[in-house]
Amino acid sequence: MDTGGSKAVIVVAFACNLGIAAAKFVAAAWTQSSAMLSEAIHSLVDTSNQLLLFLGIKRAAMPADAQHPFGYGKEIYFWSFIVAMVLFALGAGVAIYEGIEKILNPHPLHDVYVVYIVLLVAMAL
Repeated sequence: MDTGGSKAVIVVAFACNLGIAAAKFVAAAWTQSSAMLSEAIHSLVDTSNQLLLFLGIKRAAMPADAQHPFGYGKEIYFWSFIVAMVLFALGAGVAIYEGIEKILNPHPLHDVYVVYIVLLVAMAL
């Protein structure tokens, strides 16, 4: 199984997601936007997902052995499933927490244009 291209894509995605997450965290702190905080956490989880996918590709490339005579190739699907579950669970948890927090303690947003700039740059990447 040739995974050179997949590894390169994961490394580039990791670097981009890390930069996007940092920009979103700065924008969330600046504007006090819970939506931007949620986006920042989503990007951070995406970044950690790249690590899990890299692990999955590395393990899927392991050769067959006595216990796994057909190899480990299908293991990538397990790691992809774990990535999806982590993304869903953390996203839901943060959304629920922030929703309740903003209902109980509402406050106005500051400098909303910063949020739009960060989101446009993230979309461009």
